[in-house]
Amino acid sequence: MNVPLWVWGATIALVIGMIVFDFVGHVRKPHEPTLKESAIWSAIYIAFAVIFGVGVGVASGWQFGGEYMAGWLTEKALSVDNLFVFLLIMTSFAVPRAFQQKVLLIGIVIAIVMRGIFIAVGAVIIEQFVAVFYLFGAFLFVLAYQQIKEATSKEDHHKDGESKLVKNLRRFIPTSQDYDGDKLRTKVDGKKMFTPMFLVILAIGFTDLLFAFDSIPAIFGITQEPYLVFTANAFALLGLRQLYFLIGGLLERLIYLAHALSIILAFIGVKLVLHALHENNLPFINGGEPLNNVPEIPIWLSLTVIAGTIAVAAVASIVVSRRRLERGETEQEGASTSVEGRTAQAPTEQAPSADDRTPGSHS
Repeated sequence: MNVPLWVWGATIALVIGMIVFDFVGHVRKPHEPTLKESAIWSAIYIAFAVIFGVGVGVASGWQFGGEYMAGWLTEKALSVDNLFVFLLIMTSFAVPRAFQQKVLLIGIVIAIVMRGIFIAVGAVIIEQFVAVFYLFGAFLFVLAYQQIKEATSKEDHHKDGESKLVKNLRRFIPTSQDYDGDKLRTKVDGKKMFTPMFLVILAIGFTDLLFAFDSIPAIFGITQEPYLVFTANAFALLGLRQLYFLIGGLLERLIYLAHALSIILAFIGVKLVLHALHENNLPFINGGEPLNNVPEIPIWLSLTVIAGTIAVAAVASIVVSRRRLERGETEQEGASTSVEGRTAQAPTEQAPSADDRTPGSHS
């Protein structure tokens, strides 16, 4: 895929323009977005990403269009999983809802910049060393194992980690106890200090760095075109702010999202290893010759597996969560009825009738 320099420039300018528009139109004035506002803008960003994919297919062929769509879907699923961590960070720092938009937008900018750097470095490494596909594949298998391990564990590891992060940051960075609007610095008794907002942004930036280690190998397993890798990442992250407020109440119900991501990462890991074998140049594998008889997974199958896994996980999560919620309400109602019944019976048990009294009880 030959992408002229002016197309790269126009695309980067478009991404910057969308971020500026988001800031000026929505974030500059602190407020908590309504469900309607979040739903409308989430739909707009998703539609834009899909239209862009159609444009790639028309301009460069549907092979590349399919690679972009598969990459965008994967990154979108990973970004939704990241929202769980963002939610925990916001909760740990008690960020007021009106200021959470600014934190998220700054986090998105940091994520795009970091992933852009990772993409540039990754593209150079892949071009020079085909063997990196083996490493990426192994890394994705490890990530898949970690995802499924966390999904099947009943313990909540995030909350303790977040509280430790808050304590450690406060120990090394002089920070005020209270927020001063959405400012990063404030004055307390005449002394300049950072506000908790600054710590929140540091925490978001650090998690963005960790997320980049997850997402970049995953998308390079779908496409090795740097332009598609960048645009799939950028358009998956743009609109994440609106998605946060739209599905904030549903995050706890997406109980099978980690399972789905584990399947997707493992699938892409297999795809990477097969591609590495097909392009092999390691001397200790087949004498350094490619294994041309090894099948490669076509993009239509990747797109089907990724989209299908996300859809099944989302539907299953909502159905099971709803049943658990209904079962919990039923149990609460049953317990309440039982308590009321015992309360109603108590006076009868404790108050004997006149006929049951012993003669000695008369005065």
